[in-house]
This record gives sequence, C-alpha cells and structure tokens, in this order.
Amino acid sequence: MKHDNLAVIVLAAGQGTRMKSALPKVLHGIAGRPMLAHVLQAAKALDPARIVVVAAPGAEPVLRLSAECGAEAVVQQRQLGTGHAVLQGEAALAGFAGTLLVLFGDTPLLTPQTLLRLVDCAQTDAGIAALGFRARDPKGYGRMITERGTLLRIVEDKDAGDAERKIDLCFAGMLAAPAPGIFSLLHKIGNQNVQSEFYLTDLIEIARRHDLLVGVVEGAEAEMLGVNSRAQLAQAEATFQSRRRAELMDSGVAFTAPETVFISADTVIEPEASIGPYVVFGPGVTVKTGATILPFCHIEGATIAQGCSVGPFARLRPGAALDSNVHVGNFVEIKNARLENGVKANHLTYIGDARVGEGSNIGAGTITCNYDGAGKYFTDIGARVFIGSDSTLVAPVKIGDGAYVAAGSTIDGNVEPDALALGRARQVNKAGYAPKLKERALARKAAKEAQKGKS
Repeated sequence: MKHDNLAVIVLAAGQGTRMKSALPKVLHGIAGRPMLAHVLQAAKALDPARIVVVAAPGAEPVLRLSAECGAEAVVQQRQLGTGHAVLQGEAALAGFAGTLLVLFGDTPLLTPQTLLRLVDCAQTDAGIAALGFRARDPKGYGRMITERGTLLRIVEDKDAGDAERKIDLCFAGMLAAPAPGIFSLLHKIGNQNVQSEFYLTDLIEIARRHDLLVGVVEGAEAEMLGVNSRAQLAQAEATFQSRRRAELMDSGVAFTAPETVFISADTVIEPEASIGPYVVFGPGVTVKTGATILPFCHIEGATIAQGCSVGPFARLRPGAALDSNVHVGNFVEIKNARLENGVKANHLTYIGDARVGEGSNIGAGTITCNYDGAGKYFTDIGARVFIGSDSTLVAPVKIGDGAYVAAGSTIDGNVEPDALALGRARQVNKAGYAPKLKERALARKAAKEAQKGKS
C-alpha cells in the first residue's frame, strides 16, 4: 500500500575521503550492489510518495543510479554539513505536508522493518523520532540522553562526562518527522563549530527548546553501520553475507560451509537446493529447488533449474540457462547458452553462444568456436546428440538431432540428423620411425649443450 504521506531524503553527497577512491563513496558495492541502491531498496519497500537523493556536484553516476532506482536527485553545491544537506531537498518537496524520513546513503544494512518502526513512531507517538542502537563499544558515537523513552539531547563523545560515556545508547543519525516542521527547525540550526557546518544532530536540541517530543526507536547495531573506510566496507560485506546466508538456511537451503559462500544482493536460491563450499554467486543468479552446486564454482547471470548438478570448479557466465537435470562438471564454462533437459557436459568444456538439445552428451575437451575476432556466432546442437571428446565446433554450425561427432573432430559444416561426422585427418603409422625421431632429438640437444660450453 502506497504511503502518500511519506517522503524520504537520502544523503549521498559525502566525499568519502577515507575510502581513497575516485568512485563516490555511496557507489562502493556490498554484495555486488552499490550501497546507495541498498538504501533506496529499503526505502522503496515502504512505498513512499517521493524519494529525493542529495548528491555532490559532478557525481553523475549517483544521479544516474538514483534515476534507475526511481528516485529524484538534487545537488548540494557546497558541502556544509548534514543539516544543510537535508535542506537541499526542501524545494523538491515544496508543499509536501506528510512525514519526512531522513536516511544516509552509506548505511547499506538498514532493513525496511526498522525504518517502518521509525516512521510509525514519528506518526503516532512523537512529532520527531530518532533512530538509535546499543553499541558494544560506544566510543566515538553521540550518546542519546533519554527520559522515559523521550530523547532529551545528544552528547558527542568528546563532550561527554564520565557518567554519559557509560551510556551505550548511541544515535544512528536517522530521523523521521513532519516535513514542514523538520525544515523549519533546520533553518534555525547554526554553524558555530570548528567545521563551520550545519549539523543534523543539532535539530534535537532545537526541537526540545520548542517543547517538541523526540521519540527513540532502537535498531540492531549491525544495521546502523555507516561505511567510511575500506575496513568498514569489508565489515558491512561480511555482515550482509552472514545475514543473507542465515535467511537462506532458514528458508530450507543447505550449505555445507556457509561462511565460504559469497552471495549477491539479488541471488535467488530456492528451498532444498544444496550449495557446496567456496561458491561465488555474482549478480543475476537463480537456483531452483533440488539443484546442487558443488565446491569452487563461479556463477553469474545464470538460471539453474531443478535437479541440476553444477561443478566442482565450473563457471557459468551471463546468459547461461540450465534446464532440469542438466549436469555441468569440473572445469566446464557456459556462456550465453541454453542446455536443455538432461544434457551432460561433465569435463573440460567451453559452450558459448549455443543451444544444446535435450539428452545430448558433450564429451571432454569440446569447444564451441563462437568468436572470429569481430563477431559472435551461434552453435545449434540438437537433441540426443553425442559429441566426442576433444571436438571443435566452428560456429555458425548446426548439429542435427541424434547425430554423432567423432572424437577429435573439427566440425565447420552442418551435420544432418542421425549422421556420423568425422572431421579429422586419417591416421598414418610409420614402422620403426620412432627411434629415428628420438635419435635426432638427442643429437639436437647435445649440439645445443656443446654450443653452451663454448660460449
């Protein structure tokens, strides 16, 4: 149900200097998806009327991503603090009188459930709601000083006394409040501080001076992690992976060694699938019920149907589609190819830009030669075809249903259904010739060694 009375502002203009990267901080990835996209996905789950992203000047990739995710974007021409950043969305939300949710683009682990609780608090219990968490080590965080569930003030770590430093309830920086009210209060914030910036946290004290209640919503510490460095990016990645693996196991997916498996944000694995150790799922993967992924596979942009077995050491690249009960074995690579029901390609094979028909068997060492240096070409292998080991199929080529291709063949022309194709030179045996070849080889070796000795 759409929340017509809810708008979201996502702050994404931070420079991220500690990342030591030319890439805008919010575009660094967690599970193959930019951090900003994670935040926007969580916000969109609330189905708000508007989402506005505040970006830095020149951050064109941030603007493009915002548009792709269905959000508007405004530019903060000068970075004058978080309070100033929120105000950049005021013009875009002119006339909006509902609740405003303020988020940060570098907190990729937020869940819609927590955000919904924050919005509900602002709409039902208090005029303003602030998001906090219980920190295992609160050092460096602003402490939330509360009384009977109401936030009185936020004390920065450097300004806290001994008693305040013992408080483990810390401010996550995110707020929800009526849009007209929050913008009005932000205009009252000053910049009398070392950085000469307008801080969003100052809004709490100003609200209290105006006798406004500020409610507190607590979330899990892991959700609140803001990413400002490579180390924190790795920490957020580890947290996402652990959380997602746990969700999949709860749904009925079997992991042999879950801590070794990497999952992308959009990976779909259905119940009763089995995942071996050291498997990497890139973006765009679906694994259906009952499929088995054996150890050390790398899978991206692929669909794997029921009853399939993949690996070990297999690679499925974008466009790979395995129908039911397909077997793809060790050191097999599939790219932009459909393997229909019951196909087997068990050893050392490359299948690219191809179709392999139902029940066909692809022998070890088979290669579809799909690229001539300028264009890609298609290989069409019919049903119940047997491709012998070490065969080379030069595309474009079509192998008819029921055909056999002899081992070691190079096939550069179509093969009719039920035909036997032999594309190799006739074998010639020369009696007694092997010792002569060996004698010549030894003589060459001796000559080379003699030449080395002279030099």
